[in-house]
Amino acid sequence: MLGMVKNSLLSTVEAWPYRLLSKGEKDQVSYEERTYEGGKFAAVELVGKSFDEASKEGAVKLLKYVGGSNDKGVGMGMTAPVSITAFPAEDGSFQQKVKVSLRIPSQFQDSPPCPTDESIKIEERQGMTIYSTQFGGYAKEADYVSYAAKLKAALGSDAAYHKDSYLCNGYDPPMKPYGRRNEVWFVKE
Repeated sequence: MLGMVKNSLLSTVEAWPYRLLSKGEKDQVSYEERTYEGGKFAAVELVGKSFDEASKEGAVKLLKYVGGSNDKGVGMGMTAPVSITAFPAEDGSFQQKVKVSLRIPSQFQDSPPCPTDESIKIEERQGMTIYSTQFGGYAKEADYVSYAAKLKAALGSDAAYHKDSYLCNGYDPPMKPYGRRNEVWFVKE
C-alpha cells in the first residue's frame, strides 16, 4: 500500500505516446484526432458493479500493481491516462461491465513484472487512432456520458468510429483538487 501511495504522489507521470493529427470544434465542443502507440497494458475487467464503483476499484488494483504489488516487488512509476472501457446501453447509460487499463511504463514494456493480483492481465495492444474531447473536474459516469454525447454530436454522422464501446480517461491522481483532466475517446474504425 505504501508503494502505491508513494508511486502516485511522488513519481513523475509518463504520458502515453501519441501524435496529434487534427483539431476541430463544433457547437462549442473542441475535439482532437490523435494516433496512439500500441504496447503492453495492465488491465482488469469488472462486472456487476456500477461504472463509478468499478472504475475506482480497477484503478486502485492497477495503482497497487505499478506501485510494487508484482512478482519483482518493483515500483514502476505511473503512466497516464488510466483508461476505462465503457459499454453503452441503448439509452446511453453504461452497462455494468468495464475494463480499466494502464499502459505499462516504457522501461518495462519489453518484460513487464507479473501482477500478484490474478485479476490483472497483461495485454499486448495495437496502436489506435481516436477522436477525443476533454473536460475537468472529478469525472463520474454522468460526466462521461454527457461528454460522449457532445463528442458524437460534434463529429456528426460522417466520422467512422466504434459505437459498441468508448474510453473514459483520467489523467490525475485522486488527491489533485483542481486543474483535473478527463477525456472521452472514440476509437476510429
